Amino acid sequence: MGKFPVIETERLKLREVTKEDASDLLRYLSDEEIVKHMGLPPFQSVDDAYDEINWYSSIYQEGTGIRWGITLKENDQVIGSCGFLNRQPKHFRAEVGFELSRKHWGQGIASEALEAVVQYGFSQLQLERIEALIVPENLPSQRMVEKMGLQKEGLLRHYEYTNGKFDDLYMYSLLKDDL
Repeated sequence: MGKFPVIETERLKLREVTKEDASDLLRYLSDEEIVKHMGLPPFQSVDDAYDEINWYSSIYQEGTGIRWGITLKENDQVIGSCGFLNRQPKHFRAEVGFELSRKHWGQGIASEALEAVVQYGFSQLQLERIEALIVPENLPSQRMVEKMGLQKEGLLRHYEYTNGKFDDLYMYSLLKDDL
């Protein structure tokens, strides 16, 4: 893998998350409201944040994904993340995921980041299909991806096992031709 790509939008800079960002990640990923739909328990310590940062690094190195830290241009503090995982280059597809600090909800930041990441996926990663897997209870995320044009394809029953339980997930997709 080459140099980690930086994406800039009107208000945001999406960049690599480093160890120096651990306290920022801990701040918002320790919030139960943020992680409840992510299949993660709330972070308890900076070590949890380091593990997350190491995971971001490993998926990038392996070519199975890429996760950008979402920062506001004016302060460079990580307030969320967005990116691809479970990338299947052979099939030209990947899953997109995102989360944002509660303090920044309702300002269009997640949509702005997601839109930029989706464009990057189609133009730079040569993706044909971008998927989003969302728990049925996460209505705000469903509304956001639907507004962006992702189509709900159906319910995947007991698709993931997280936090000691099986989770149903809605499968959404966006094809390159849909744009």
